[in-house]
Amino acid sequence: MSIETTLRRRLALAAALLAALAAGFGLARLGGDVQDGRADTDERSASANHASAPSEPHDGRENDAEPTEAGDGHDDNVVTLTPRQIEASGIEVIAVGRGGGGETRLSGRIEPAIGARAAVSAAMGGRIERVLVAPGSVVREGQPLAILVSGEAATWRASADAAQAEAEAARLAFQRDQALVAEGVVARQELEASRARSLATDASARAAAAQVRAAGSPDAGGRATITSPVAGIVGSVAVTPGSVVSAGAMVATVTDPAQSEVLFTAPPALAARVAPGMRIEVTGPDGSFAAQVVGTAPDISEASGATLIRAQATAGWRLPPPGSPVAGVVVTSRDVDTLSVPADAVQTVDGRQVVFVAGDAGFRATPVLVGRRAGHRVEILDGLDAAARIAGRNAFLLKAELAKGEAGHDH
Repeated sequence: MSIETTLRRRLALAAALLAALAAGFGLARLGGDVQDGRADTDERSASANHASAPSEPHDGRENDAEPTEAGDGHDDNVVTLTPRQIEASGIEVIAVGRGGGGETRLSGRIEPAIGARAAVSAAMGGRIERVLVAPGSVVREGQPLAILVSGEAATWRASADAAQAEAEAARLAFQRDQALVAEGVVARQELEASRARSLATDASARAAAAQVRAAGSPDAGGRATITSPVAGIVGSVAVTPGSVVSAGAMVATVTDPAQSEVLFTAPPALAARVAPGMRIEVTGPDGSFAAQVVGTAPDISEASGATLIRAQATAGWRLPPPGSPVAGVVVTSRDVDTLSVPADAVQTVDGRQVVFVAGDAGFRATPVLVGRRAGHRVEILDGLDAAARIAGRNAFLLKAELAKGEAGHDH
């Protein structure tokens, strides 16, 4: 074989080998492309299937359904409290009362009661030697206020001593005549005359002693003590040491503050509807207190015909000092068939007047229709059952708690 022929065969074999290699490379690339396409198709299919299939809920709280306002069971009108919380907060649970009416406001002042004020005066003319008290002094009954020296008092004392001596002499004479009559020496007629003289002198002695006591029991020198007839506080002192006073002149005033009363001025038409025993809510400089009417009378010092209403504080209340101005509220035209509650029990919530009715779980704000206000109570015309139990004192705490709950619910 020639060299040319051999070279031609080798070239043909190389060309065939190159063609085979080229064909293998293309098939491998084509297979890879096909596999990549299948993978993309499978991935897109899985994604589509996942999107179309319903998702199963997980155990985590982030996927739990949020409750709606309509279905969470919350009642905006109820304040839930346990009995321990109610007791700790000081909320008073009371029954609904009966009896309404209209209220009338009065103005008045504190005055000493009858017998609580004494105007001490001199029983005789004379000179004030000593003054033993000053305005504001606390004195007891019979305590000396001043010492008075009087010549008239000395005369009264001497007359009393003389009358006492004369009465003693007449009594001794009568006793002697009794013994002589028993012996038959003196006639019975003389004994009777002696007895009459003894009785007369005894009467004169008693009168003279009473006059001396009224003058302050002066001594032989005419020095008398002016005393207080009541226990209390000295209001004013009208004399000074060395001053001369006449009989009946004012020496001092004494007032017992424990025997004060409340005095109101009212029109006659109102006074006709106010009877003893009625209750009056009084407001003074130191706060409020309860009083009870003890009597009504025309005020003769007023030309307008006003009527005075006298009231005394109920047990446990202390009146302000005499002269203090006060205001009172008296309930008239009382209706026993109307429901009533304390004024503190009625609260305003969202523009409505409500009463908090007690239940098993706490208190429910119940809208009510209120009527007249009488003292510290308010009529309830509608919305409340007579057998209900409600929050009285500190009911405003429930209003605040209700507002707090509504604010939290809005968020």
